Amino acid sequence: MSHFDFDAVIKIGSMALIRRGDNDLDYNIFSRLAHDLRPGYILVSSGATEIGRIDYMKRNGGSELRGDIEEIKTDYSAQGQAVLMELYRQFVDPRYSIRQVLVEHSHFNDKVKAEHIRRMFYRAANQNAIPIVNYNDPVSNEENRKMEIAALRRQEADEVVECIDNDETAAVVTQLVGAEKLVILTTTEGIYRDVNDPSTLIEEVRGSSVEEINAKIDEMMQYCNGASRVGAAGAKAKLTFARKPLECGSTVMIAHAKHRISDILAGKVRCTVLRLEK
Repeated sequence: MSHFDFDAVIKIGSMALIRRGDNDLDYNIFSRLAHDLRPGYILVSSGATEIGRIDYMKRNGGSELRGDIEEIKTDYSAQGQAVLMELYRQFVDPRYSIRQVLVEHSHFNDKVKAEHIRRMFYRAANQNAIPIVNYNDPVSNEENRKMEIAALRRQEADEVVECIDNDETAAVVTQLVGAEKLVILTTTEGIYRDVNDPSTLIEEVRGSSVEEINAKIDEMMQYCNGASRVGAAGAKAKLTFARKPLECGSTVMIAHAKHRISDILAGKVRCTVLRLEK
């Protein structure tokens, strides 16, 4: 690892793991991503709910679950989480262990719990293991979550971590372990001024102060509209949650999931890079 505590936190979104054209998993993305993982990296992986849906349909004649939306999400995510870990284990270098870490908002809003997770991440890095993090949807009730967060807002003066999106989870993990880079993998090459014009990709954003980098992020957010799926927060969320890691000195990279992690980190592919100059 570098002079930072961790080399990289890598986050991949649900839609980056799916071949939407034929409603199946993108095994090329899984294998390419997993092949590059090593100790000193932490992977924050979405996808359990969508992968669970696909897996359920394959085993039930193409039928989808019907009924209460929250219960369906719970059931799909419980089924998909097992598939997700099985695929990463299949493609990660066999020299390395993988360790599943399912988190909820309460783990980051409690200093004792957050320290417990931080220490576990450090042990993994020194025990030849790669943590794979996801939000614990199977046991998280949305109504209870909202009430718990509301109670925290009444009690706490500091910002409350909601973990409503794995972009936020990845940003919080980056700060927790002091990672040098946060790599957000998505279905585009980065942030565009015009999503219909590839030549408008914003490749580098630098700021000499927190105020300057935040002003540039505010400007970039004007170009962000929509999301890759219903329920996703899209590019605006990625930029919103990038602010805190940037303030802490991490470089944030938003890149297409089709690229190798090693090439993204080495600057060999076009992507959006944000950094605060020291």
